[in-house]
Amino acid sequence: MDKIDKVLTKVVEQILPNKEGLAKLMASKKIRVYLGVDPTGSRLHLGHTIPLRKLQEFADLGHEAILLFGTGTVLTGDPSQRAQARTKITQEEIDKNIKTWKSQTQKIINFDKVKIKENGDWLLKLNLADIINIASNLSATQLFKRDMFQDRIKHGNTVWTHEMLYPMLQGYDSVAMDVDLEIGGTDQTFNMLIGRELQKKMKNREKFVLTTPLISGTNDKPMSKSSGNCIWLDDSPQDIFGKIMSMADSQIGEYWLNLTDLDPQELKSFKPLNAKKKLAFEIVKQFYAEEIARHTMEEFERVFQKKMLPLNIPITKSSGATISQAILDSGLSGSISESKRLIQQGAISGTISPNKPFGKISDPKEPFTGDIIVKKGINIVKITKQEK
Repeated sequence: MDKIDKVLTKVVEQILPNKEGLAKLMASKKIRVYLGVDPTGSRLHLGHTIPLRKLQEFADLGHEAILLFGTGTVLTGDPSQRAQARTKITQEEIDKNIKTWKSQTQKIINFDKVKIKENGDWLLKLNLADIINIASNLSATQLFKRDMFQDRIKHGNTVWTHEMLYPMLQGYDSVAMDVDLEIGGTDQTFNMLIGRELQKKMKNREKFVLTTPLISGTNDKPMSKSSGNCIWLDDSPQDIFGKIMSMADSQIGEYWLNLTDLDPQELKSFKPLNAKKKLAFEIVKQFYAEEIARHTMEEFERVFQKKMLPLNIPITKSSGATISQAILDSGLSGSISESKRLIQQGAISGTISPNKPFGKISDPKEPFTGDIIVKKGINIVKITKQEK
């Protein structure tokens, strides 16, 4: 019971209808629990790892755990916390998005203990009679009164019919898999409760809902793909470390508690800078290795605290005419537009000599003549001129 209490308490916002009932059920049998994620993008961020870690905790206790890829629900698009409808997605995009998901999530999930399923396997097979039958168990008023929909109407924005179907389709996942528990972020509470209602009406049995916290991104606003403030699971060790070190001190506590197994009491013994270094080290270690995390921290201390250059500066070549193209060729950005944005935001600095200080690069159209050392966060690269 101590292990059950821990998994139902640590990094948990709410359990519905109650924690006591779920604990009693878990003590009496192995439950079936799932976490659903819609493949709206090809990359997962640190916010996704919170419910993923919770799912793994249930699996470690011997319960039947399912990671569900929403290959059916994603066609509708989750309207939660959105002022506008999502752009429709193609099957080609879905296939591309989930291609690397297992490799990203296996840093958190042990797939010897957790099953992967796709809800397109049953949702795409529903016929009209099936959909009408499912819908007959839900009130249209209940769906339409969602705060987010009412807020859209208040601001003159449209609520589309297919968006109102989303909670029903996600809710039907609980029925199709006949689950005892669903895990999700607090933004999914409404959708998960619809699943609880459908499970009760269509299966005549209880389904519990467990919500996990959402975290802020690098700009102290909710972490999301659309906000551009994510720390991605496939970021380099240097990028993960650098992004965490650049966060506000006020964010340390939520990351420490929600993303690591570090003792919350230990945090009180650290000054903010050292706490962030410890936090960044632990998170890099999760996704790479302890040796890599240690090397990354040493490089950070060398470059940002001792104001020295890294021991080994990668060298790249570029035949670009402008510094923006050279930044792209160096791997410090993913596109010309991103290069320009980074330069305009003052995120790129450079020097022509290891013995001279870095200065901000401010003009995206600045000619690139070669042999420049550039820095973005903790990443430092030497770019040389390659003749065309």
